[in-house]
Amino acid sequence: MNYGMVIDLQRCMGCQTCSTSCKLSNDVPDGIWWTRVLTDGGDFIDTGSGEYPQASMRHIPVSCQHCENPACVKVCPVGATYKDIETGIVRQDYDKCIGCRMCMAACPYTGVRSFNWEEPSYATGLRVGDPNVAPHQKHTVEKCTFCLNAVAKGEDPKCVRSCVGEARFFGDLDDPDSEVSRLISERETMQLLPEKDTKPSVYYLV
Repeated sequence: MNYGMVIDLQRCMGCQTCSTSCKLSNDVPDGIWWTRVLTDGGDFIDTGSGEYPQASMRHIPVSCQHCENPACVKVCPVGATYKDIETGIVRQDYDKCIGCRMCMAACPYTGVRSFNWEEPSYATGLRVGDPNVAPHQKHTVEKCTFCLNAVAKGEDPKCVRSCVGEARFFGDLDDPDSEVSRLISERETMQLLPEKDTKPSVYYLV
């Protein structure tokens, strides 16, 4: 089994619901985002490029790509970053992490990993997300987990369930009959930085 995600860029409207629902569900600390929606256009959010009538803009959600050939796993000296052999999900063991940030340096996808410099804090003063989410820790690296706690219960990741544009799909890339495999075979796709040979498990429909 190799879990992956397909994101339809024609349906993504840049509403940021995936980002906020991920942050709440996973108790992501203040100042950290596991999922961001970038604007492919201008230098700032929701800014287009070019001039009318040739102006253009699209939104690209970005998080951990859960690569088949993850650069982060190769450089972690203590095995805190590892690829789960049963699901294909690239995981982070907070208890093993020594905070060296080698995984962050090796990952070609800028900004998908974050480091907790201090004790995690929350605007509400308390945790409000899924009680099965592992508590965040000081001096550790963290990132998207594909909501493995939800996946273990047979549910889709929170960003998929909350997407108002129904632009996100999740499933087994090894199953040719899965929805994600069907979409990849039927539509034109792209992946982020394919030249890095990380073989991402996130596909974008263009």
